[in-house]
Amino acid sequence: MGRFEVFLLALFYLGLWGVQCLRFELPSGQTKCIAEEIQNNVMVLGNYHVVEPGSDEHHYGSANAHPVPDDHKVTARVTSPYGNSMHYAETVDSGQFTFTTSEAGDYLACFWIPPASPPTKATIDIEWKTGVFAKDWTNIAKRDKIDGMELELRKLEEYVKSIYDEMLYLWG
Repeated sequence: MGRFEVFLLALFYLGLWGVQCLRFELPSGQTKCIAEEIQNNVMVLGNYHVVEPGSDEHHYGSANAHPVPDDHKVTARVTSPYGNSMHYAETVDSGQFTFTTSEAGDYLACFWIPPASPPTKATIDIEWKTGVFAKDWTNIAKRDKIDGMELELRKLEEYVKSIYDEMLYLWG
């Protein structure tokens, strides 16, 4: 394998850091949090939803799903490293957040369900994108009137820049 192929393979694997998808179970009366260390001035995009019990594909609110019971609704909060609230939603079955970081450090997303009798358990999917992966490339292509190879080259340029910036951040 040549240097260029190794570079592209490394770039692909390094690029996977920008998107994280996670599914977890949340018992009533408990809180679960996830965190990601993010640099200053980075775009963050997150989507989360409660998964319909007994289903791997449907979530509440989709066309084929049933209404979410109140005891499966979650409260979600995303905070900055200094505790500033970036997103807050109470008793919801889905939500999304978008922001550009203003502080470097660990950004925390916490989910909880109030205690219930009998105890319940909700399954939550969250997709968390940062940096290049949070960009809306379809709209960028339309706005700049680019397509095909030029769009892919622009994405590749952004990936390389984000890797370079991350290396500078880690060395700093």
